[in-house]
Amino acid sequence: MASSFSVHASEIAGIGILALDGFLDAHTAPQFDEAIQKELNAGRRNLVVNCEKLTYISSAGLGVFMSFIEEIRDAGGDIRICGVVPKVLQVFEILGFQTLFDIVSDVPTAVARFQQGGQG
Repeated sequence: MASSFSVHASEIAGIGILALDGFLDAHTAPQFDEAIQKELNAGRRNLVVNCEKLTYISSAGLGVFMSFIEEIRDAGGDIRICGVVPKVLQVFEILGFQTLFDIVSDVPTAVARFQQGGQG
């Protein structure tokens, strides 16, 4: 069974916005990984991951976040997560993501946080 997943990339004021849609699992995690890498290759170090349409995340999907966060923070950037649906938020909370990542309500809030305070 193929998982339904897509990543839509955009940019607001130099901040990369990645909107996730569908199931982020072992089969689709490489697509998310590639999208983050493209943002980094384009010189964007501040990323917002919009999870409004993300309906499921597995450990492989969570691993993509973890595999990039140190590199991005070392480069002076950060990842902010927004629009997380309750089912996915529960997974983030169980794993302590709210202590590692700034999780906010929506894209404008995440962008504003970058513009107000930079990183972290």
